[in-house]
Amino acid sequence: MKEELIIAGFGGQGVLSMGKILAYSGIMQDQEVSWMPSYGPEMRGGTANVTVILSDERISSPILQEFDTAIILNQQSLDKFEHSVKPGGVLLYDPNGITHTPTRKDISVYKIAATEEAAKMGNAKVFNMIVLGSYLKIKPLVKLENVVKGLQKSLPERTHKLIPMNEQAILRGMEIVEKCA
Repeated sequence: MKEELIIAGFGGQGVLSMGKILAYSGIMQDQEVSWMPSYGPEMRGGTANVTVILSDERISSPILQEFDTAIILNQQSLDKFEHSVKPGGVLLYDPNGITHTPTRKDISVYKIAATEEAAKMGNAKVFNMIVLGSYLKIKPLVKLENVVKGLQKSLPERTHKLIPMNEQAILRGMEIVEKCA
């Protein structure tokens, strides 16, 4: 098994955190992992993306041009990375702020209304965990218990009291992800 993934959106959406939690989750399952962030100097509001590779075998290079999956959280990232998904791959996106939806027919496209759901849950900070849950529903590459361990590893100890809420958001994301026609 080898999954090459990009997560892309605005700084402040939890893009890098989502990738880090996924990477830690893979480590907890004894997988080989690569986590490579990329962001502009403006941080919040600027564009950010992270590539994550999860593999049962050694990873030869963390640098990718094509991806098995793209998780897209803004229009600029959709414009930039939609063409980089391998044929037969997956594109998962949050429709909030997307004006031109994905058009490719040779990939599976899924939609997760994570912005809307986070608002319903009363906490915008769980947005990225809703997205992560939807991804794990589509591609269950890591077990939920390892994601919780990944949360414990990547979140500061003072915020560990929020882990149950994050776990609830992951489960909610698994429930509401939609496959597009």
